[in-house]
Amino acid sequence: MSELSEQEILRRNSLKELRDLGIDPYPAELFKVNVTAKEIHDQFPKDNGLFQDVSIAGRIMQRRIMGAAAFTEIQDATGKIQLYFKRDEICPGEDKTMYNIVFKRLLDIGDIIGVKGFVFTTQMGETTIHVKEFKLLSKSLKVLPNVKEKEDKVWDAFTDPEQRYRQRYLDLIVNPKVKDTFFKRTQIMNTMREYLNEKGYLEVETPILQPLYGGAAARPFKTHHNSLDMTLYLRIANELYLKRLIVGGYDGVYEFSKDFRNEGMDRFHNPEFTQIELYVAYKDYNWMMDLVEEMVEKIAMDMHGTTKVKVGDKEIDFKRPWKRITMYDAIQEHTTIDISEMNEKQLTEVAKKVGVEVDASMGKGKLIDEIFGETVEPNLIQPTFITDYPVEMSPLAKKHRSKPGLVERFEAIANGKELCNAFSELNDPIDQRKRFEEQLELGKRGDDESMVLDEDFLRALEYGMPPTAGLGIGIDRLAMMMTNSPSIQDVIFFPQMRPEKKAAGATDAEFMEFGIPEAWVPVIRKAGFKTIEEFKAANPNKLFNDLGGLRKKLKLDIPALKIEEVRAWFE
Repeated sequence: MSELSEQEILRRNSLKELRDLGIDPYPAELFKVNVTAKEIHDQFPKDNGLFQDVSIAGRIMQRRIMGAAAFTEIQDATGKIQLYFKRDEICPGEDKTMYNIVFKRLLDIGDIIGVKGFVFTTQMGETTIHVKEFKLLSKSLKVLPNVKEKEDKVWDAFTDPEQRYRQRYLDLIVNPKVKDTFFKRTQIMNTMREYLNEKGYLEVETPILQPLYGGAAARPFKTHHNSLDMTLYLRIANELYLKRLIVGGYDGVYEFSKDFRNEGMDRFHNPEFTQIELYVAYKDYNWMMDLVEEMVEKIAMDMHGTTKVKVGDKEIDFKRPWKRITMYDAIQEHTTIDISEMNEKQLTEVAKKVGVEVDASMGKGKLIDEIFGETVEPNLIQPTFITDYPVEMSPLAKKHRSKPGLVERFEAIANGKELCNAFSELNDPIDQRKRFEEQLELGKRGDDESMVLDEDFLRALEYGMPPTAGLGIGIDRLAMMMTNSPSIQDVIFFPQMRPEKKAAGATDAEFMEFGIPEAWVPVIRKAGFKTIEEFKAANPNKLFNDLGGLRKKLKLDIPALKIEEVRAWFE
């Protein structure tokens, strides 16, 4: 265990004192809760009778002790509520231990308590619970970030992205708006589920561990099953299994799936992500475009009450109908170059011209995809369907009914990013085998995202799959847009992170370079600052008060600091 800060030591001492008093700081028994903070704020004083015997639990976020009385703020899953404590009501007899010792001295901000009492309105007009009794439910041994709020202004907020993503539990405690983002993410999925269930489609589950990875162009994660002595892969998509179910006789199936791709990470990509895939028999990609428009428009309306959604500095309108344009036409519109009849060599020259890095592994499909991504995709802000992709880019899509060399595929793009991918699904087993074989050749050229040949899937197609429309929507990407979140890490509870590096502690000399007197360096460390980065992030005024308090508490025989001295350390 790392060296404890002064505050952590004090909290552990309080923990021992509580146990010495016979108080279990982590009791096992149920604490009955009959109301939430939000319910009180929403309904009081409209119906005073409901709140004369309340029982609520939450985390202490603020305390203001005034001798024999105190105000405290707790936070539950729905918000914050003020509590009023009065010593002689908490301790009606001679023994005032529960108030004077337990409440005033041994409880800390961050502790979880349960209280019982009644609701009233203070002279300042604040809805408050008058506490008749309280119980410690969980002692907090770590110090919460000291976030201050007043009149919608926030100071010393917990805002460092890496720390927020790494310690999501702390992020949720001190940044309540983060909870709302994840409520909305769940709302998106619930709207989708409700919409698809009403159409009679079946929600299913398919394997995450697969003997062959397929259904997308991506690098997989590989593992080994000991009992079967075989290599398995974390799925990159669930497409081929869902199509097997269509072969089996279901008219419509969908799955919210965790998929895994062993690729780069940035603010739009996480190696573990969520998507919904939907397959419906006897439909085509035109029908699926209509469904996507309708479903996403419904999501926007359910969440925001309007089809217009704020995303960064833009307003995106998901109202139907969305613009539809072919891939070749979109490239020509943005570059004036018609690539529709070009061979691989010519495409390579165009790719170089528009700034794409080219290598020998790239076939026609990859080149066209890169040209589109470089010249068109970032410019598509309002929802747009890009249709009719080259056959080389889409080994699982059906050839276009009237345009040779193309397939019936679309992607929906908004705010410069792909929202979904969909096909009229290829159900010709002979053509599908040929496409897989072409993918194998790309793999031999060094394309590590090419697809593998799945004999069992081909066997399923040989039994006959009806004409089918298929769709995949990235839930994380959609949640980013619908919640105006700038990074995929903001809509995933626990995004993948590099291993946490423990910063080496600063030397005495490094602290003294800031002008800190040598005698005060150990006190700086006692205040919880082990590294220069931690020290630089400190609030000078708070540090001055904390150091003064430690000097008094530890009875240090060193000259007192002046606020000007402390501020000078940060100049």
